[in-house]
Amino acid sequence: MLVDLHTHTTASDGQYTPAQLVERAEAAGIELLAVTDHDTLDGLDEALRAAAGRSVAVLRGVELGAKEHRHLHILGLGLSADCPALSALCRTLRASREERARRIIAFLGEKGVDLDLAEVEELAGGEVIARPHFAQVMVRHGYVATTREAFDRYLDTDEYQRIERYKAPAADCIAAIHQGGGRAVLAHPYQLALPDDRLAETVRRLKDQGLDGLECCYPRHTPEQTAFYLRLAETCGLGVTAGSDFHGERVKPDIALRPVRLDAAWLTGAGAGA
Repeated sequence: MLVDLHTHTTASDGQYTPAQLVERAEAAGIELLAVTDHDTLDGLDEALRAAAGRSVAVLRGVELGAKEHRHLHILGLGLSADCPALSALCRTLRASREERARRIIAFLGEKGVDLDLAEVEELAGGEVIARPHFAQVMVRHGYVATTREAFDRYLDTDEYQRIERYKAPAADCIAAIHQGGGRAVLAHPYQLALPDDRLAETVRRLKDQGLDGLECCYPRHTPEQTAFYLRLAETCGLGVTAGSDFHGERVKPDIALRPVRLDAAWLTGAGAGA
């Protein structure tokens, strides 16, 4: 099956609405698409409606940041329609993002980057406010040339971390995903920037906390990294996923929807197309 199990929509920080994403996924030849917006389930119903009668099926998903590391992200895949614990966690995370937005404005102002929070909120469209929204407004006003520059200079620095939002422990993220009928997957392991032995220790610890899978195939993984992650998944008894982390060309210009042939039977249960 051709899959892309890591994508974003306007429900969080993506460029395209859930319906538009489904249309583009079908055009790209994807047969199973996971919609995994940051800290929200809000776009899933629209994506499922858009997939009705199409050649692409939608898997309910989410992406949660864990507090142990700023780049430790857990994907929830194959969620059921009713996820009370996960919905409650997402509400808490969204409130934290909204509070953080005011602190980001103050932080950027200290750096000579004067933005209007109302403009950022308008770009977010009433949905989750995320760093790419700030980056796009910075590009709009000429403070940076690209969204990547906005992250490199301002929004993903050690200094920025002092205003980081609330995140739940990884174990809590995994438990909420499981309570919602989903599988918990470690996203883009390369972003942890750990030596192989320490990454293996981290994955084993997460496995002990209930981790189900590892995102082995990802656009920014080198062939050597992909091979190592596949071995690690096999050694730890974890399922394998593949995802593009697609946000749209305006947000991540170098990342396109990316169908990968993968056996996803371990993921496709009640949450797929439900």
